[in-house]
Formats: sequence, C-alpha cells, structure tokens
Amino acid sequence: MTITHGRDKTSPIRDDEIKREMAGELRAARGTRVEEEHELQPSGEDQPVVAASPGAPLIGGTPPGITPEGVQLRAEMARFLGRGAFPADRDGVVATLRRNNADDWLIEAAERLPGDRAYDNMQSISRELGFGAERPGG
Repeated sequence: MTITHGRDKTSPIRDDEIKREMAGELRAARGTRVEEEHELQPSGEDQPVVAASPGAPLIGGTPPGITPEGVQLRAEMARFLGRGAFPADRDGVVATLRRNNADDWLIEAAERLPGDRAYDNMQSISRELGFGAERPGG
C-alpha cells in the first residue's frame, strides 16, 4: 500500500520540522540568515523619505516654480498624452486623453484649458491650469 500526500513533496513530519526551522525568521522583523552587510539599509539623511503607500503624495520632489499638484497632474497627463500629442489645442488634448482612457479628473482638467490656444508641451498645459512650471536653471 502506497501513502500519498497529494501534491505536497514533504510529509507532515517534515512540514513540522520546516516550521520549527523557520519560526525564528518568521517572528523576526528582519532576515536572520543574511550577513549584515547584505541587509537593506534605511534611507540616508540626504535621501527623500519613501512613501508608505503607492498612493501617497510625493514629498521632496517638487521643483521650484511648480506646485506638488502640478507635478502629479503633469506626470499623469503626460503618461496618457505621450510625445506625439503636441502641439495640440484643448480639443486635441481632451480627445487624446479620452482615446487613451485617462482618468476623469485629467479629462476635466484638460476641459478647463482655453480653446483658442495651442500647447507645445505639458509644461505649457500645467502653467495654463495654474499649477506653474519649473523655472529655468532651478
């Protein structure tokens, strides 16, 4: 008679042994088998603070002349527009955002642009929406 354990490659006894071997590592807040020089180090004093979650606002990455909201708007809108969208007027920007399935808040922001102007890049759109743009040399 053959005893099978389903898809497991180890027996229940070996499973218990592995659990005992791993118990310390699982309880520790760090790796227990890695040499110290291979451990991940926290950010240095001159490094930006890392956000705890992906949706958190960026801190320390705002260049002079533009607001943090402007940085986010420009980055998100540029992702959906791409380089080939420029030069474009308001209707062209809105159409490209819709075609590329941009978020509603980006489309609503683009709809606030004046319709009688052409925009050469994301910087000009950000400036027109009141978020500013980087200052040259800053």
